[in-house]
Amino acid sequence: PAAATRHVAWTFGELPELMEVRRGGQVLVGFPALVDAGDAVVVEVFDEPEVAVRRHQEGLRRLFALQLREPIKYLEKGLAGLQAMAAAYLPLGTLEELRAQVVDVALERAFLASPLPANDAEFRRRLDEGRGRLNLIAQEVARLAGQVLADHAAALRKLRDSKAPREVADDVSMQLQRLVGKRFLVETPWAQLQFLPRYLRAVVMRLDKLRADPARDAARMAELRPLEQRWVRRQAELRGARHARMDEYRWLLEELRVSFFAQELRTPQPVSAKRLDKVWAQIDA
Repeated sequence: PAAATRHVAWTFGELPELMEVRRGGQVLVGFPALVDAGDAVVVEVFDEPEVAVRRHQEGLRRLFALQLREPIKYLEKGLAGLQAMAAAYLPLGTLEELRAQVVDVALERAFLASPLPANDAEFRRRLDEGRGRLNLIAQEVARLAGQVLADHAAALRKLRDSKAPREVADDVSMQLQRLVGKRFLVETPWAQLQFLPRYLRAVVMRLDKLRADPARDAARMAELRPLEQRWVRRQAELRGARHARMDEYRWLLEELRVSFFAQELRTPQPVSAKRLDKVWAQIDA
């Protein structure tokens, strides 16, 4: 089959809502997206609009990066505190992987606000607007990453030292894996990224209170478990497909944990089991 044309600049015209592409003898019709091919992008079509949207964002991010090779090199050299962070990130991945995520999130923040550019003129305008901010934004992303990793390390230490009963230790381990995985920086929405330090501090507070009142912790966990189980089961059924209300529910679960185990840290809005039930009813509808 004919290979897709590789682009390093906006040289493919305007992308329509639906598009035909020829591959060898076949004509494929679907939702077009720019797909990240490393040192270039290619135009491909997808059956699922959500998949196209996700791939298109990654492809667009790559296209901006290809136009900004020198500024990005300069920025990578100047990222403050990355070496120190790398030690805390070590259980998850390498310094290079962390640096790449900082750059990706900075590119997203600097260039990929909605509505996304739809033609070459808009792309160039966006490039000019964001170029001057990129460095500052990257420093902000790196600072937040450092904060999250420091709080994550503190939560892991506390878990190790608190000798919590097995069911609590398992619950906290699972929560920490969900919150801070290898790609936490690019996979956590920006709004929630700001909240990760609070969620991680809530873990430490919970483990601090555990010894004084294990029965209270157990009662809270019993209330939380069914609310969480249904989310875990449904996530498995969705097999990685995105669902906006499921994401909302997931972050409400984290807020509920704060209000159950560390009320002193406050939640941005009131949260209760009842509120989660309401969102779940909309997911089920």
